Amino acid sequence: MGLLGFIGQIMTLNELVVLVMFLTFIWMLFRGIPVAFALVGVSLIYALFAEIFLDPYRRAFEDIIEFDRTGIDYQRLSVLSNRLFGNIVQNPVLVALPMFIYMGLMLDQSGVAQRMMVSMQKLFGGLRGGLALTVLLIGIILAASTGVIGASVTLLGVMALPQMMQQGYSKEISTGTIAAAGTLGILIPPSIMLVIMSDQLAISLGDLFMGALFPGLILGGLYIAFIVVFGLIKPSAMPVPPDAGEISWPIVKEVLLAVVPPLFLILLVLGSIFAGLATPTEASGLGAMGATLLALANGKLSFKVFKEVARSTLNTAGYIVGIFLAANFFALVLRRYGGDEIVQSHVLGIFENPYMIVLFILFIVFLLGFLLDWIEITIIIMPLMLPIIQGLTLAVPSFDVVADPSVVWFAILVAVTLQTSFLTPPVGFALFYLKGVCPPGVSLGHIYRGVIPFVLLQLTGLAIVFMFPALTTWLPSVAYGN
Repeated sequence: MGLLGFIGQIMTLNELVVLVMFLTFIWMLFRGIPVAFALVGVSLIYALFAEIFLDPYRRAFEDIIEFDRTGIDYQRLSVLSNRLFGNIVQNPVLVALPMFIYMGLMLDQSGVAQRMMVSMQKLFGGLRGGLALTVLLIGIILAASTGVIGASVTLLGVMALPQMMQQGYSKEISTGTIAAAGTLGILIPPSIMLVIMSDQLAISLGDLFMGALFPGLILGGLYIAFIVVFGLIKPSAMPVPPDAGEISWPIVKEVLLAVVPPLFLILLVLGSIFAGLATPTEASGLGAMGATLLALANGKLSFKVFKEVARSTLNTAGYIVGIFLAANFFALVLRRYGGDEIVQSHVLGIFENPYMIVLFILFIVFLLGFLLDWIEITIIIMPLMLPIIQGLTLAVPSFDVVADPSVVWFAILVAVTLQTSFLTPPVGFALFYLKGVCPPGVSLGHIYRGVIPFVLLQLTGLAIVFMFPALTTWLPSVAYGN
């Protein structure tokens, strides 16, 4: 009892259990247990722990260490099934998730990116860093067309990396550019991460799509500016090819023919949402149909391609939904231990300034990005932080139209922060997608060093959005103002 008495002076038993739950989950991940199984396993262990051990012996601890009833029992866990089959499976917003995944995978098979790569390389090939600029521009277009970073990073790696190596580009700048360009798809709408955030924060997906557009373009602009400046400072890292030709009208025409179809698809999807002509779910269907027609127009559509895209869509969506369901189970058990109140009281007790609280939350999200995937962070952390943000007094302009501007601004800040999780080891998925298609001689060390400046640029973009919140709320207000 002496140890329990010492613990009781530091924290309540609820706080101790919540802390150990998170540590157990992290330990399982480092043991190589799949994320969904780790979440479900931890949830079951601590649900049984409360039912079998804590509740029967609650009175024995009351005089030594503070402990509130968890409210966990088998009947209360039935709330989970109502949540899963009521608010998740039948949620019309989440129907957009597999449709956007399908759109991105079908575009990967349509040959659009290959055509853009060939034509834009002719246009920018004579410039210093022209190949890197081509990769970034294609990355921005693919980001606004797909929302799936795995396909973008792999495709850009296969198309561009061998050519960049052949032209004498630095391995670091080549791999860093490809990884950064491919990850823009998780922020620039339509983004599957924003679809999940919309559900977890109970805010309009259209607001999030419109709010993320300017921050995403700002990040793309920062990447392009970095390549231009770096090429002037260190020209040997991005040499100009000796056989570079002059720009002519046939080359410009070829670029336009390659770029206009995906841009039209972007206008079809995002324009219909922004103009209020379609809901995000309906727009996702238009995007899926448009990507299929592009593949057909380019002669790439076949039953084999359709079967592969459908199977990959099922696998990707199933993986996300599996983690989604497991994380909801984890969140339910965590709340039954009072984890939401514990987290909120500790966060609010650290700083009095509301903006410092927001920065502290973003710092925690940034650190978690080193260990966890964006799905777990979005599903577990975002609902815990939502009441905190709603209770803060933040001067976020709504332009008298946006319903909850603070939540929209906070969601985009977290989305920009989570972009770093794709480029930071050991869970940086973009790094491993790229390593899987790298030619011999390109190591993970080259990739790690190459992404460092782009992670710093992402943090710079985060600072810009933090200082100018109107970047996230002006466009939604314009759309609804019309």
